[in-house]
Amino acid sequence: MRVFAAVLLALAVGAPQSTQDPPNPYRTIEGWAKMPEGRTWGSTSAVEIDKDGKSIWVAERCGANSCLTSDLPVVLKFDAIGKLVTSFASGLMIFPHGIHVDRDGNIWVTDGRDNKPARPRGAPADAPLPPAPAKLIGHQVFKFSPDGKLLMTLGVAGGGTGSEGFFQPNDVVTDTNGDIYVAEGHGGANARIVVFDKSGKYLREFGKKGTAPGEFDQPHGLAFDSKGRLFVADRSNNRIQIVDKNGKFLEEWKQFSRPSGIFIDKKGMIYVADSESGTIDPSRTDWPRGIRIGSLQDGKVIALIPDAAPTRGTSGPEGVAADDAGNVYGAEVGQRALKKYVKAER
Repeated sequence: MRVFAAVLLALAVGAPQSTQDPPNPYRTIEGWAKMPEGRTWGSTSAVEIDKDGKSIWVAERCGANSCLTSDLPVVLKFDAIGKLVTSFASGLMIFPHGIHVDRDGNIWVTDGRDNKPARPRGAPADAPLPPAPAKLIGHQVFKFSPDGKLLMTLGVAGGGTGSEGFFQPNDVVTDTNGDIYVAEGHGGANARIVVFDKSGKYLREFGKKGTAPGEFDQPHGLAFDSKGRLFVADRSNNRIQIVDKNGKFLEEWKQFSRPSGIFIDKKGMIYVADSESGTIDPSRTDWPRGIRIGSLQDGKVIALIPDAAPTRGTSGPEGVAADDAGNVYGAEVGQRALKKYVKAER
């Protein structure tokens, strides 16, 4: 009888039935962040918490999915009530993808595309290329002060390889000593983590495309925990890889599904955004998309904020962050939105 009562109680409080289907203790607030009059949300995969623990930074794709022909500012800061307080970085980026706020409050953003001329789709291989742009941009990492001053640029404009630059940098994070880690490879054969010192000097790199421990396929997001372990959203391998600062494999977690974005808060909670299960990877129809939340202590998933309006492609939050009060923010590419999630009142 006691066992039966315990089962009933677990069901009543919404105990998770599986890793794929834990409870959702959050309610969604749409339209929380107010854009300037006349500006609409574009795709965004980049959301981060300010040094103050409550303001929100976003890198947004200029009302579309590209800033190639736009002069709108790309980087936006909203206060705790969703009011836009500053914006900057016009004309520097095409495809803002990852964002990071370092311990000094500086903002880092990756740009994952370039403006090199390309033949129109369907054109013959020997067709002439369109004219080159007056200014080549793309595939770089930018560091800004909180007031928008450009402090550092990593990588050559238009893309590079090896120690000279990137092709499709996905995310960036800094270590406690200021070292800079950049995840590269949104498609194609490249997949690596590139490390620089705080002055931007190339130090080392690790990883390659593959499925073995220490190899990556679309390293899409990065986060350090308080122990100095690097968590990599190894998206196309449907896992989080945990490595040390030199890339030594420590552990892999598959219970957070297909990770696009990772955020670790000050309390040791991990937030992982899955925006592709069931569509980009159709074999994973048993894994609902959304934001999975768990503890670093045991890796157990305790909550899921589901994608409320799944579409055929990338859908729901791709970037994720949580403020000091425990509110969660999801940056959406498919729905072109920034949503806020707050704990539902019981």
